[in-house]
Amino acid sequence: MDTKAQARAILAGLAGAGDSAVDIGGAALALAAFDRPRVGLERYQAHLAELGGSVDALAQGTQEVQGRAAVLAMVMAEQFRYQGDELTYDDLQNANLMRVIDRRRGLPVALGILYIHVARQQGWQAVGLNFPGHFLIRIETGGGRAILDPFSGGRMVSPADLRRLLTAVAGDDATLQPEHYEPVPDRAILLRLQNNIVMRRLRQGELEPAARALDSMLLFAPDRPALWREVALVQAKLENMKTAIAALERFVALTPSPTEKHEASALLQSWKSHLN
Repeated sequence: MDTKAQARAILAGLAGAGDSAVDIGGAALALAAFDRPRVGLERYQAHLAELGGSVDALAQGTQEVQGRAAVLAMVMAEQFRYQGDELTYDDLQNANLMRVIDRRRGLPVALGILYIHVARQQGWQAVGLNFPGHFLIRIETGGGRAILDPFSGGRMVSPADLRRLLTAVAGDDATLQPEHYEPVPDRAILLRLQNNIVMRRLRQGELEPAARALDSMLLFAPDRPALWREVALVQAKLENMKTAIAALERFVALTPSPTEKHEASALLQSWKSHLN
């Protein structure tokens, strides 16, 4: 099986996962393979195992969450030199986990996926948080919780830090809400990672690569109506009208919104009339 076929199989296997935890690092590598189909997954999978082994070696007997968080950050940021890419933040490589591993730099969500994956390799509870504008993770033990910022060397984030991060993106009047501490399902994290690629491709007018990225998202999240609508619009711009119509029909079938159904149905009629 070639790399792309292997990647498709991995992602399709997540389609029924719902909000359950998945092999988030392996899935992110599979997404990366869509842009690098000739590059094998094996050495990157081996690197994930190496990261986990390094944390395991240092964390032996560490039970307190602060100690575990410190070991995780030490391995990721100090031993392996993972850091946020502040200089070329919008570089597409920052959202491709293969290239993040190669360069040891990436977006907050890409680095967060690595941290979550490695923490879970230890049997620790680790999740991404529903925090606006900046991806953070939380690890837990029976005795406590710690919020980490993978983009900033895995440092532990205090309530005051959270407040500063929030006001930076939502204005000085913003206040921390309970939902900001809620966990984000793994599939939603993967969608967020890949959506960075879609948005950057579209901004650059690169429609075919954007369509490929959307196709990879549909493999593991075919239940998301908004994805089907985005696929339809991109395919229409590419003048692949039969594909666009099929995608928009799927959107109409899935969306719970009567208004969206009506608007999409009208657009469908327009597209179909131009085919005849």
